[in-house]
Amino acid sequence: MSTATPRAPARSSHPGARTATAHRAASFVLDASILAALLAASSAPTPLYPHYQDVWDLSALTVTVVFSAYSLTLLLALLTTGALSDHLGRRPVLAGALLLEAASMVLLASADGAGALITARILQGAATGVATSAAGAALLDLQDPLRPGRSALTNSIVPVAGMAVGVLASTLLVHFAPAPTVTVYVLLAALFATQAIAVTFTAETARPHAGALRSLRPHLTVPPSARSALPTVGTAVVAVWALGGFYSSLGPALVRLVAPGASQAAGGMVFFVLTAAATLTVWILRRTAPRVAAAGGSLAVIPSAALSLLGLHGAGLPAVYGGAALAGVAFGAVSQGALRMTLASLDGQHRAATLAAYYVLSYLSMSLPAIAAGAATQHYGLRTTAHAYAIAAALLTVAALTALAVSRGKAAHSAHNVLP
Repeated sequence: MSTATPRAPARSSHPGARTATAHRAASFVLDASILAALLAASSAPTPLYPHYQDVWDLSALTVTVVFSAYSLTLLLALLTTGALSDHLGRRPVLAGALLLEAASMVLLASADGAGALITARILQGAATGVATSAAGAALLDLQDPLRPGRSALTNSIVPVAGMAVGVLASTLLVHFAPAPTVTVYVLLAALFATQAIAVTFTAETARPHAGALRSLRPHLTVPPSARSALPTVGTAVVAVWALGGFYSSLGPALVRLVAPGASQAAGGMVFFVLTAAATLTVWILRRTAPRVAAAGGSLAVIPSAALSLLGLHGAGLPAVYGGAALAGVAFGAVSQGALRMTLASLDGQHRAATLAAYYVLSYLSMSLPAIAAGAATQHYGLRTTAHAYAIAAALLTVAALTALAVSRGKAAHSAHNVLP
């Protein structure tokens, strides 16, 4: 007696169905490219911070204010517009936000001082906040039943890959382009304008409904299905995004402290190492249980901090880059584990709002510690600040591992109680 092997449902061979599938695939690629470009633009200024410091005589605190102006404005945008695309639709929200992003790139290209730089970053943060949750939600809308988990994986891997591409491209332009503070932003402005036009030709994936104005009131909406997951991994998210904020804003300064003769490119590459390691980690762990990935990523934080401190105590740039690589492993593992746990079993009505809540936690964790580190650097020096930051990251890691262990114990106890 033979047993039939279950097969995945076959795709329709009808020309109309094939065309619809092709359109959905093209829309998926476009939305993923938008998310990547937004995060590339967010990291593009990192290799330029030493240049801005030298030309405009900026302090470490000013650099972190420039960095955090973007993050904090992004947070405000997420709090007010995070669910807007659930009400108005993905297309109009994305098109408008991308045009605003292009305008911010033009302002960055023409900045002539710290004030102009902060203004441009504020505009960029607003545009990115509006677009990030809409693009991420659109990817979830386009989930292929034959490829479960692809949308969540894309939401995990594309942002860190985008940051890696952005900082690498900017670093190369700093080294080779005649006008590094202009070229990278002009290229990004052209890309965002092109994407805004392309979005208007895609099909709407959301079901617009009333309540758009009411949704603009600052709030966070986390549906019941995600309320247990987000607090469980929240401390781990705080730890890894705080590390990301440190390397993004003060990483180049740390390289210059450890190796005073290092080039500007060497300073920019430290954040590239972090984001490249994060991208590889997300891909490698894509089939690992999300709770296991989050726990493993948390464990990588402590040796990461230790290596960075060894760099300050004679081990040099190899230790700093090694610490950045381990920070990237932690960032990638925790981020993708946390997203998969949070996005499990979400319906279309709550996708953008839940992503907004996750990004609010993430960027708050990235920006506030970075501002504190900038202020501490100005008063106590980068060496002392780096030590304090490392200790804080280690303590957060212990708290994160404790929360994950308690959550796992509760889940095992609940499963035991339901057994007959």
